[in-house]
Amino acid sequence: MKRKTANDFHPEVLNLFDQYVHGQMTRRGFLKGAAKFAIAGATAAGLLESLSPRFAEAQQVKGNDLRIKASYVEYPSPNGYGKLRGYLVQPTNAKGKLPTVLVVHENRGLNPHVEDIARRLALDGFIAFAPDALFPLGGYPGDEDKARALFSKLDQSKTREDFIAAANELKALPEGNGKVGVVGFCYGGGIANFLATRLPDLAAAVPFYGAQPTAEEAAKIKAPLLLHYAGADDRINAGWPAYEAALKVAGVNYQAYHYAGVQHGFNNDTTPRFDEAAAKLAWERTIAFFNQYLRS
Repeated sequence: MKRKTANDFHPEVLNLFDQYVHGQMTRRGFLKGAAKFAIAGATAAGLLESLSPRFAEAQQVKGNDLRIKASYVEYPSPNGYGKLRGYLVQPTNAKGKLPTVLVVHENRGLNPHVEDIARRLALDGFIAFAPDALFPLGGYPGDEDKARALFSKLDQSKTREDFIAAANELKALPEGNGKVGVVGFCYGGGIANFLATRLPDLAAAVPFYGAQPTAEEAAKIKAPLLLHYAGADDRINAGWPAYEAALKVAGVNYQAYHYAGVQHGFNNDTTPRFDEAAAKLAWERTIAFFNQYLRS
């Protein structure tokens, strides 16, 4: 069966799905709104199923790939949780100390797609670490709907401190070269922007379609930024003009790319919102950016 793309869905269905994914609409609300677009024997539930992730189909690097070594590691929480946990991946043929990249997931926790992203980074010669923000609540539950519901129960002020702790763990990693970059997607893109405001020694930040900080916070950024935006993403793009103005005033080193016509989540190759051409270009730019700022 041919894999569906964003072009196979009415734009309003994609808009409804975006609201559902980001907790602005319930499952029932999506089904009700999408019902009028269910034609030719399709159902609203079928539309939702078609838009949902296909992790196994999109996997690029298997967890037991001999070119990498991957494990789950725990580290102290600054918030009294006891321990936090993340997925640490390194290339097996590494020579010398390697640059490190923090990988920040979307608003579902550490799902199989984000683990695959970490493995892809390892094949590009980085040590990648992908924390699971849901670990204090039991970890990613293996179901995207349950994960989104669980995510809403997090105390975001504490979760953000947990990501700072993860970045500090990476910086101190004996196998690392002491330089830390961060890449984040959707919710994780917002965290990447946030970390740039809080970590003056962050070496590079790459937010994919992430929420922007205030102008006051943006003025604190010292790290070079590479920002990826989807052309058909009015919700996130609305914050870009003010953010860009603040970055210019603060003299921040940034590059911003807008990929025309693609949807929020275009880099996620597990869903129909994936755009192969835009994702390939954005990823090439990301790796080149990290090579420039994390290896020198």
